[in-house]
Amino acid sequence: MPTSRRIGRPRPEQYTGQHEIESGTAELVPDESDPGGWSVMVNGATSSYVHLDDPTRLDFEYMQWTGHILDVLAPPGEPVTAVHVGGAGCTLARYVAATRPGTRQTVFEVDPALATLMRQAFDLKSVPGLRLRAMDGLVGLRRLDAGRADVVIRDAFDRIRVPQHLATVDFFQEVARVLTSSGVYVGNVADTAEVRESRVEAASALEVFAHVALVAEPTQLRGRRYGNIVVVASNAPLPEDLLVRRLAGGAVRARYVPPGRVRELVAGVKPRRSPGTRDRSGTDDA
Repeated sequence: MPTSRRIGRPRPEQYTGQHEIESGTAELVPDESDPGGWSVMVNGATSSYVHLDDPTRLDFEYMQWTGHILDVLAPPGEPVTAVHVGGAGCTLARYVAATRPGTRQTVFEVDPALATLMRQAFDLKSVPGLRLRAMDGLVGLRRLDAGRADVVIRDAFDRIRVPQHLATVDFFQEVARVLTSSGVYVGNVADTAEVRESRVEAASALEVFAHVALVAEPTQLRGRRYGNIVVVASNAPLPEDLLVRRLAGGAVRARYVPPGRVRELVAGVKPRRSPGTRDRSGTDDA
């Protein structure tokens, strides 16, 4: 199991309350049951949970699953190069920095005001190797060199949905270009009981990647609840045995759906293609 490594002492209490950002509002809420915990609310929805004293603490179930995936991508403690599409509190970036010292990370956050607030509230400049850029994720990917990243993580939402331009065949082509030949994509999807969005995203990813798997709570895959599904994609075989063991032994039980079964689930599903891509210019505040 990863060990906690302190990466700075932010002072979010100075920013408690609601703030205006470009996309609406953001609010920092202290955890009354744990003085080290802080929730980041964006437009009324919980976007991140950050624990000041333990960056390895991942409270959301999909983040725990993502943590397990990140843990098996390389030998324990070995640094990687990571790109995050979607930032908010940078919970996963803090996790990677703590569990893989020496890692270089680029985080793209589309809302400049939110990026500034998170940088100040959680002292993100103190996180070793982390570069937070106020920029649309797809625009940011296009500006990166080919083959530079071991992992690309997409955790970006426009209220309750993933922005469509971050879930198309065009997007996955950019992800594949930025990844190394054995690199891995991890994407979070908030899906309905019909599991439609996850199947569309998997079908879109399969247009680009040879191996696409899903991770979810078992009842979600049986169409019994709304929840998060994690899409995992790579052009190299995925470490399935390690993933199955990690996910089965986690605090929140998760089911790993292997690539062969995913191909069956998306049979007949039309991949999503973008007729045009939003091109928001960005600024680098890091």
